[in-house]
Amino acid sequence: MTAEPVSSRRATNPNATMMAARVHAFGGPEVIRYEPVPRPVPGPGEVLVRVAAAGFNPSDVGFRSGFMQDVVPLDLPFTLGSEASGTVVELGDGAEGFEIGDHLVGRVDKGGAAAEYLTAPAGGLVRAPAALPLAHAAAIPVAGLTAWQGLFEHAGLASGTRILINGAGGGVGMFAVQFARHAGAHVVATAGPRSADRVRAYGAEQIIDYTRTSPYEVLDRPVDLVFNLAPIPAEAVEALCRVVRPGGALVSITVPVEPPTGTGVTGTHFVARNDPAQLAELVALVDSGVVRLDIGARPLAELPAVHRDAETGRVSGKTVLIP
Repeated sequence: MTAEPVSSRRATNPNATMMAARVHAFGGPEVIRYEPVPRPVPGPGEVLVRVAAAGFNPSDVGFRSGFMQDVVPLDLPFTLGSEASGTVVELGDGAEGFEIGDHLVGRVDKGGAAAEYLTAPAGGLVRAPAALPLAHAAAIPVAGLTAWQGLFEHAGLASGTRILINGAGGGVGMFAVQFARHAGAHVVATAGPRSADRVRAYGAEQIIDYTRTSPYEVLDRPVDLVFNLAPIPAEAVEALCRVVRPGGALVSITVPVEPPTGTGVTGTHFVARNDPAQLAELVALVDSGVVRLDIGARPLAELPAVHRDAETGRVSGKTVLIP
């Protein structure tokens, strides 16, 4: 007698385990444990994804240390990682739009990306770009959506805008410089020696080495807009406002910004939201060649070392972690 085939919607071993990078107590990088845990089972409307890579973001340091608890409360223990790419291996009841074997990418606000498998609502994921290795696609969701929403929703970037992108050497900067140039903006960027050439290749027309000077000392005329991507103190916010023309704007993803009275500058601090429709548009820009990605890849087991490097300023650009 021929054995009954396994359903195409179900994985073959529901009792399997996997490796995951988890935090049992808040603290330094040493609290991250790369350990075996039960493999998740997709609920209604969810898919089970075999992770090709998880993206690392500076916010992961805040989640691990407990600094973000007032903003995004997390129950211990929890698995790190808020973006991933991978392959569908199981469909929960009612999950629609994808089939087993599809390559997907997405932001996962509940965490769980830093593992061999994750579950996520099917409606929150999109097809991965065909022009990239699947693992590299994990770099897109958080940084890409943050750059897009900051520039076009909060700053109202348009063709001809003169913009200063402060802290352009990181993952968000990689997208922000390219989005701004694609929109027809004139881009000035601050970047350190390690990332200056890369930022220039993204399309920045002027690079200011923040390790040696300030934009206020270098710029020959004011800018229309500052997009701040760096964790800066209050006095640095005031200095950035001095390079913005009256009626211009300062938009920040890291710290609240309150321009001094009388400058005529508006200040906005925002936290990016998950938006699968926007993410699909970003994937299309990658596939069309408008946006290119420079990615560093490391094994997921090295996540504690990545956190240490991030805290000491040794992480530049965008890093993905391979299970």
